[in-house]
Amino acid sequence: MEKFESDGVTRDPSYGEDDQVIVDIDHPSSSIAIMMSQNLIMSDKCCIFRVPPILRRHRESAYIPNAFSIGPWHRNLPLMESTEKIKLKYLEGLLSRESKSGVTLKELYDSTKEIKKEARSCYAEPIDDAEEDFIRILVIDGCFLIELFRKDQDSGLREDDDPIFNMACMMQYLYHDLILVENQIPWLVLEHLFNKTSAKQSTQAEEKTLAQLV
Repeated sequence: MEKFESDGVTRDPSYGEDDQVIVDIDHPSSSIAIMMSQNLIMSDKCCIFRVPPILRRHRESAYIPNAFSIGPWHRNLPLMESTEKIKLKYLEGLLSRESKSGVTLKELYDSTKEIKKEARSCYAEPIDDAEEDFIRILVIDGCFLIELFRKDQDSGLREDDDPIFNMACMMQYLYHDLILVENQIPWLVLEHLFNKTSAKQSTQAEEKTLAQLV
């Protein structure tokens, strides 16, 4: 393919279309050209941000979840290990109840994988998790929240040994954790999983919208 040079940087004729820069690494301007070749504009889909250091420095603990991590940024905190089991229990209950509609864990994973790129673009900072781990987080956390909202609306869905609704402290943790700026997953993921596991698929029951449940 034909190429042309400008200011020490070699570009191909389609440069204006995809903004890709082929750098002449022997020229002193190469480091600047490399910086310019990166994505410099924040996605217009960004809606999940880190707390600015100027706020965090006053009381960092105020911005960290106490018990429930939602999304990728606080996943590996030791305090979150025990509640991961609760989230898996909620996922298991959701799948068991919706088995009549043919909804499977594989289907939830594969369909969420299709929107992973859009989901990643909602985060203002890079996500270090591998693709498989990121999708797994979205499915587990998303289904946990959906099941939580449904159980809050309908007490008949709660098991006798439900660890959240039977323990007042758990609900207090959730009141704090679910409103944290960094402790979120994209709404589009919640909406996707909500629609996939809607009661309408297996019964004629009328269910409130996700927004109404939230």
